[in-house]
Amino acid sequence: MNTFDKIRRFCRVFRIILGIVLIGVGVYLNNAWFYLGIVPLIAGLTNFCPLCIFSKKCST
Repeated sequence: MNTFDKIRRFCRVFRIILGIVLIGVGVYLNNAWFYLGIVPLIAGLTNFCPLCIFSKKCST
């Protein structure tokens, strides 16, 4: 496993955790901003990096 694969795996786990935390905080605070957590959660679950579209520097 090369370094790129390790970083990609870390980023995927990080996006999933970030999405869950944002949704949890939004629900706890009864705030509609928890919808913001859906983006990193879906990106992590589908292993899709939205920044790759704009940066054109990483492969999906």
